[in-house]
Amino acid sequence: MMRLRGKGLGKSLNEGVRLRELWAWAMYDFANSGYTTVILTSVYSAYFVGVVAQGRTWGTLAWTVALSLSYLAIMLTMPMLGARADARRGKRRLLFSSTVGCVLFTGMLFWAGHGGIAWVLLFIALSNYCYCIGESVVGAFLPEIARPQALGRVSGWGWGFGYFGGMLALGLSLAFLGWASGQGWTAQQYVPGIVLITAALFALSAMPAFLLLRERSAPSKAADRGMLRRLVFSWHEVSRDFPDFRTLLFCGAFYQAGIAVIITLSAVYATEAMGFTMAQTMQLIFTVNIAAAVGALVFGHVQDKIGHRRALTLTLCGWLVMVTIAVSSRSLASFWIAAAVAGLCIGSSQSAGRAMVGVLAPRGRLAEFFALWTFAIQLAAVCGPVSYGLIAWVSGGNHRLALACTGLFFVAGLLILSRMNFARGIQARDRASATVRIE
Repeated sequence: MMRLRGKGLGKSLNEGVRLRELWAWAMYDFANSGYTTVILTSVYSAYFVGVVAQGRTWGTLAWTVALSLSYLAIMLTMPMLGARADARRGKRRLLFSSTVGCVLFTGMLFWAGHGGIAWVLLFIALSNYCYCIGESVVGAFLPEIARPQALGRVSGWGWGFGYFGGMLALGLSLAFLGWASGQGWTAQQYVPGIVLITAALFALSAMPAFLLLRERSAPSKAADRGMLRRLVFSWHEVSRDFPDFRTLLFCGAFYQAGIAVIITLSAVYATEAMGFTMAQTMQLIFTVNIAAAVGALVFGHVQDKIGHRRALTLTLCGWLVMVTIAVSSRSLASFWIAAAVAGLCIGSSQSAGRAMVGVLAPRGRLAEFFALWTFAIQLAAVCGPVSYGLIAWVSGGNHRLALACTGLFFVAGLLILSRMNFARGIQARDRASATVRIE
């Protein structure tokens, strides 16, 4: 395939990057979106609360605690894994091993539902841990693929294309659900089949990334520290030399906590607070994915034009609008509107955050800085869903109150973002990039 030159895509990609490599990178977003869409968001979360946990009041809390433990493990280990990947040019190997782990542990959910609550929670935690590693590592390839002035739109292409993968996984699941319902199957019979469809689609769709992605950053002399020492060292260095990247980490920790609630518990809210059936919930999430794809694809171009900080500010304001509509919704029609707004905001805010990290991360330390971003958003994923689960539990199942409190995370993100000096952050990146020590 010829190298891209001239207008359009050629101006967005770094020298030497071919179209097939951009496609392979985006295909990983396509691949892993099925896991989040079907397992975490639409089908398996509601299945666990309603069927496996048999509707017990602590079911939502148990689900969120299991995920939070996996996020805690990511927080503690990802900075070390990222630094080692940079030092050894091992990003693609780490991406491969994490993908294999996520696919295998997701497949184990086929049997776990019949083995009891503990097995389900174990395999959810393990599969999510592996998923988060892959999500962090694939983001570290972004600055190697896209030119600095096009990080927003290229990130948006990846996220937008990824949501089509989520829609394909959900569409196949809906088709299987329709067939299984015609056979008189119960949720305990058809949900394991949906799990296998999701795992298989992930495995097949991720293969282009392993075959075509190239590592361009030279290996760095990252210190081979232990897990906690690496984390502490990275944090102290960021606090000293990259204060605006640190501000972005704090901002991300707050607003991503709200997003984690929406992604993890939207199906639970739809069934428990709005009375949606499983099929209606899957159709709802399908709609959210369409809106998210539009948000990511369109907003990436907007982000490059109006600036990264201003673009993220707009999306956080959109999240507050969405929470207001959802909490006040009493009809299915108004809740569908809230879902569409949520989709637009998910696509744009997720893409915007990844692009901002790509702009501020020094070259030669991409995996390490994306690992710190992963630390921040996994901290958010611990605090957000657990706070929702606790509020729902303490309030006797008041999901509206729990969602209303979620809006505070977006307010905090806006306040922190207002203190960020993006131009100064770019200067710090350039200074660090010029002094990276290469083996």
